[in-house]
Amino acid sequence: MTVRSSNAFHVAVWALSDIGYVRENNEDAFGIDESLGVYVVCDGMGGLDSGEVASSHAVAAIFASLRSTGQGQDTVPTRLAMAISAANRDVIETAKIARPKSMGTTAVVACIDGNRLRIANVGDSRAYLIDNGQCSQITEDHSYINELVRNGTITAEAAESADFAAMQSIITRAIGIASEVEPDIFTVDLHGGAAVLLATDGLTRHVKAQEIAGVVGGVEPSLVCARLIELAKERGGEDNITCLLLFCDPD
Repeated sequence: MTVRSSNAFHVAVWALSDIGYVRENNEDAFGIDESLGVYVVCDGMGGLDSGEVASSHAVAAIFASLRSTGQGQDTVPTRLAMAISAANRDVIETAKIARPKSMGTTAVVACIDGNRLRIANVGDSRAYLIDNGQCSQITEDHSYINELVRNGTITAEAAESADFAAMQSIITRAIGIASEVEPDIFTVDLHGGAAVLLATDGLTRHVKAQEIAGVVGGVEPSLVCARLIELAKERGGEDNITCLLLFCDPD
């Protein structure tokens, strides 16, 4: 756990990653930099060790970029976009050296900016806001099935059908896949009692938003990540599972 001070509350942080029951290795990666107030979760793609390489390189490149731009005049959203671009270049260059068939990763990055949280997202790793007993998804998935929902081809309810389950893994935007990548940027106001969860799809495929709210409201914050991972594993644990919780503890 790390703790970062804000004007009216402390931000306490916990994170866990689990290989699950099916995968032979863990292609997820996460990172915490208390001095920057930056928190990252990535879900690597590529099979064998390629996904591990992509996700770990992305985390490192994001932190390196944010450290190098920290003394400039750029806004936090601009710096986050620059960090995602830096990670994209790093993964592409690493793939040229390693020469895997493919290498990429999702990324969801949260950065404290005063009493706000700036969030950058590429892929289908998610950020949720949990507040007053409710859990709402902040980010939008860059996935084929979510594109169908957005353009009205299918409903959100239909997207959860088993008939569409295979489409959940088709990502439409990721780090390391194309020469340029543009993240979505979101802003959340923080206050005492609110929490933000960053998670890979190994969790979110199995644990719904209101279940997340129930766990956050029902156990000590330090136990939330372990309980969420336990739920995902009880329901199959087919993928790696990573979650990172930021809890705004009032002073």
